[in-house]
Amino acid sequence: MHVSAILKTKGSTIVTIRPDETIAAVAQLLAVNRIGAVLCMNTDGEIAGVLSERDIVRGLAAHGAAVLGMPASELMTRRVVACNPGDTIASVMQRMTDGRFRHMPVMEERKLVGFISIGDVVKHRIEEVGQEVESLRDYVAGQF
Repeated sequence: MHVSAILKTKGSTIVTIRPDETIAAVAQLLAVNRIGAVLCMNTDGEIAGVLSERDIVRGLAAHGAAVLGMPASELMTRRVVACNPGDTIASVMQRMTDGRFRHMPVMEERKLVGFISIGDVVKHRIEEVGQEVESLRDYVAGQF
C-alpha cells in the first residue's frame, strides 16, 4: 500500500500558516481544525517548516505565556522531510520513526499534495497487515 491510499481516504485538505503568524493564532487554528500540526509556507508557496502542538508546548515551557505573541518561525521545525504518493506506507513509517517526527508533507513533482500524520500511517499499516493476514489465511485454507 502506498501514501496515495492515505490521501484518497484522508482527502487533500492542507491547513497552512505563514511563518509570521503568532503562536496564539496557530494554537487557535489547531484547536478549530482538531489537528496536531500545520505547515508553515513562505511567500513563494514553499514549505518553510512544520509547527506542531509539541513545539508549542516546548515553547511554553521555555518562554512562558510570552510564547503566544511569538511568530511561528521561532518555534517551527525547519528541517522538513517529505515523501511522495508512490512511497510505501511501511517506508514512510520507518522514516518517521527513525527521524522521530509525526507529520510529513506529501510532494509530487515539487508540488504539495498532502500532509499526513503518524496516526494516518499507522491506521493504514494496520489495515494493510490485516489484508495480508486474510490473504495468508485464504492461501493456507486452499482458497487462493
